[in-house]
Amino acid sequence: MYKLSKRILDLIIATFALICLLPIFIPSIIVLLCTGEHEVFYLQQRIGFKCKTFSIFKFATMMKNSLNIGTGDITVRNDPRVFPFGRFLRKTKINELPQILNVLCGSMSIVGPRPLTANNFNYYSDKVKTAIGKMKPGITGIGSVMFRDEEAYTSAAEDPKAFYKEYITPYKGELEVWYAEHASFILDLKLIFLTAWVIINPESNLPHNMLKNLPEKPEWMAAKVA
Repeated sequence: MYKLSKRILDLIIATFALICLLPIFIPSIIVLLCTGEHEVFYLQQRIGFKCKTFSIFKFATMMKNSLNIGTGDITVRNDPRVFPFGRFLRKTKINELPQILNVLCGSMSIVGPRPLTANNFNYYSDKVKTAIGKMKPGITGIGSVMFRDEEAYTSAAEDPKAFYKEYITPYKGELEVWYAEHASFILDLKLIFLTAWVIINPESNLPHNMLKNLPEKPEWMAAKVA
């Protein structure tokens, strides 16, 4: 029943969002065609449902060869590989909106674990991989809510890749397992609301107040927020 209601919710929200977001999509497409490398969409292979790969849609914000330059698939604040307009798209999360197309075709959901590259996915333990593999990846989710500004953490690290693997990945893994164990229609609605909330109020503690029994923030993250 949950899976059916989730798919219905996905289709309703994705269709409504696509129509409502055309005033944002069209200007963004025009600007992208006229700037950077003149590419509109960026398709990248990510790990999805049943741990199978699929192509994710995003607005192009970085150089095509970015995965082979600098910090690879880890993005830091003021990353030189990101185009000026791309910084705006990433800060506002507009670059993620084309994933609505993934939702409509069924490879993604509105809410779920964030789809990772194979490299980052392999940082997870087998337990986390198994939990993630049982769910469709989402445009947003508990990981997106708790790591609203992930680049702030990686940018402050001496070695962003090592920091992501050793610090961010373990906590993200705990969060995704928590979501897999508590997934429900009501929880998805809460996460949709919280996604919008933390964009407006990035320092808010509402996620921890609103969602019960969340894995406790690690000390490094609590200190950074404080």
